[in-house]
Amino acid sequence: MAIAAAVVVPLGVLFFFSGLVVNLIQAACFVLIRPLSKSTYRIINRAVAELLWLELVWIVDWWAGVKVCTYLLYCPQNIKSKEHALVLCNHRSDIDWLVGWVLAQRSGCLGSALAFMKKSSKLLPVIGWSMWFSEYLFLERNWAKDEKIIKSGVQQLHDFPRPFWLALFVEGTRFTQAKLLAAQEYAASAGLPVPRNVLIPRTKGFVCAVSNMRTFVPAIYDVTVAIPKSSPPPTLTRLFKGQSSVVHCHLKRHSMKDLPDTDDAVAQWCRDLFVAKVCVAIKLCC
Repeated sequence: MAIAAAVVVPLGVLFFFSGLVVNLIQAACFVLIRPLSKSTYRIINRAVAELLWLELVWIVDWWAGVKVCTYLLYCPQNIKSKEHALVLCNHRSDIDWLVGWVLAQRSGCLGSALAFMKKSSKLLPVIGWSMWFSEYLFLERNWAKDEKIIKSGVQQLHDFPRPFWLALFVEGTRFTQAKLLAAQEYAASAGLPVPRNVLIPRTKGFVCAVSNMRTFVPAIYDVTVAIPKSSPPPTLTRLFKGQSSVVHCHLKRHSMKDLPDTDDAVAQWCRDLFVAKVCVAIKLCC
């Protein structure tokens, strides 16, 4: 613990102050460059934000030595920073977003990684501020407002100058046994398939995103995150202590053009996807 603290505390201080420098650069570019050329601003911001995210990827990948094992069910070259993608993932642990950054860094698009986040996240010093400058989409969990946020936010990505990944956790919350029990009770009462390793997806945001992305986003990356039974679950506390864990990620590419045409059918497609995730998660946990 003493050795971990001796390393982590200086790293934390370094990350905070280097993050403030990144925020200042982002703010300056937002004020001075973005009004003249949004594309140039985005290219610069991508490079600057990536420098900051790499510090956190280093903590996951090198300091804690978290083993992110990836299983691909598509041709690997399709994910090498060559296309926009909507990333659909289950929310298994409190470091899923960091695991996503590890995958994005390995694929060469860390600076272009985006996500739907809860509104309060943008108030976080350094990380939240950088996400705001990087055009993450912040939701209020009020559908009357969030529908407008998703539509306008997605449409503004139409002219994004680099391939991006936009991550969406459609379960709406992190997996816990208590939430799983509630989801199972609801599924049983509603005549739905009873989940075992995932929660029931909330499809409104997904349907809205798909309807506004069809014309310029060619792919959906279906990501299933699972923790093997032999590994302790990864947490932020374990990361900072330098304690390793194992995370399995099963990735499958779906073509956006293959999705159904109607909103109801797209919602059902998403629900069916999460039913299939149960079997995938069981295999990955063994």
